[in-house]
Amino acid sequence: MKEYRRIMFVTESGTCRAPMAAGILADYSLKRPVEILTRGLVVLFPEPLNQKAEAVMISNGISMEGYMSAQLLEEDFTEDTLVLVMERTQREKVLEKYKSARPEDVFVLTDLAGEELEIIDPYGGTLQAYGLCYETMRKTIRKLVNLLNEGE
Repeated sequence: MKEYRRIMFVTESGTCRAPMAAGILADYSLKRPVEILTRGLVVLFPEPLNQKAEAVMISNGISMEGYMSAQLLEEDFTEDTLVLVMERTQREKVLEKYKSARPEDVFVLTDLAGEELEIIDPYGGTLQAYGLCYETMRKTIRKLVNLLNEGE
């Protein structure tokens, strides 16, 4: 895998799965330092982390205090940025909408980690749905960490 200095999780609003993924990844030890970012495809104004997502993160010992969503911008795409989305449709949107986005640097998180299913958006669901999303994401990100650390 190419060596990246920045990992950016991108979802629709950037208030749930992207910050959860960033918080989980930051909880792991990587062999080389990376900047972990989150962005949303549609962020009209900065919003805090979804309350149920925050509750699940806190119950797992991860604080996202002060988190605010941010709009994905053309300048976010650099040669050393790995862009991870949760769904294939999001990957298509990123590649269509942003000229600087390179297909070789934009992946569906589960595809990159060798998982079959996408990570389902728990938005509007029960707290248990958010918990399940967290557990699924944690397993997938553990595989991502192994991939990132392999290059060393």
